[in-house]
Amino acid sequence: MTRKLSERISLPGFDDMPVGPTGREKHEFGDPEPLKSHGPARIISLCNQKGGVGKTTTTINLGAALASYGRRVLAVDFDPQGALSAGLGVPTHDVTTIYDLLLNGKVDPKDAIQPTSVEGLDVIPANIDLSAAEVHLVNEVAREQILARVLRKVSGDYDVILIDCQPSLGILTVNALTASHGVLIPLECEFFALRGVALLIETIDKVRDRLNPAIELDGILATMYDSRTLHSREVLERVVDAFGHSVLETVIGRTVKFPDASVAGVPITDFAPEHAAAKAYLQVARELIHRGAVA
Repeated sequence: MTRKLSERISLPGFDDMPVGPTGREKHEFGDPEPLKSHGPARIISLCNQKGGVGKTTTTINLGAALASYGRRVLAVDFDPQGALSAGLGVPTHDVTTIYDLLLNGKVDPKDAIQPTSVEGLDVIPANIDLSAAEVHLVNEVAREQILARVLRKVSGDYDVILIDCQPSLGILTVNALTASHGVLIPLECEFFALRGVALLIETIDKVRDRLNPAIELDGILATMYDSRTLHSREVLERVVDAFGHSVLETVIGRTVKFPDASVAGVPITDFAPEHAAAKAYLQVARELIHRGAVA
């Protein structure tokens, strides 16, 4: 019989330990050592077929947090909505985008890379044109591996490449998973978001079996958590019971600061550096480095 989170916290001796929202002992991950050299990049897809769970927010703020620790980060906007590009204040029209790189192998990926206001964080933008890519890629040879070929040309310049996937499990997402070494799943602490995780894990397993044997699950990141609601606490408890230590210790709370930062076109680590949400993403970066998901 599974113990409730509150019961686990009240076990003998447990009161002496700092316990996080996941019900596990809470660690303070120290600042990482600076890197002696850069590249080749570890490629991580941020993936969930449900929309509105925090994929783009996590890509932006995790990228900025890693850059603040001296990592060179490339964020790839792989969603036709272009929210990642907008959230980092980079133009998406009359510029080379990821769509151009997918359809024309002669275009140099370096021509598409744009700097952001955050030192060490660059972006390959996307716009609505990307929505036509799935149709164009259907008849391409080895269509699942096109993004991998694109990123191979620039991976030596970065330590981490983060791919912000669209909310679907179509050919674009399969391309991202085929190109990736790891997957980070942002998961809203809400029941309907929880239902789709098993399907996503199944898709990752299929990609591992058929296209990319090296891909790993780097973690599940609980987002939009509100400790005041029983629903959030119960969903988080179920996720931890189901996936154990695949769930990151760090939990991202719900706050209006995220949309405010998006409107300003900067990460929350720049917009409100002292806010708990900014500190949480810095903690996520440290935890992933501690886990070995990032150098």
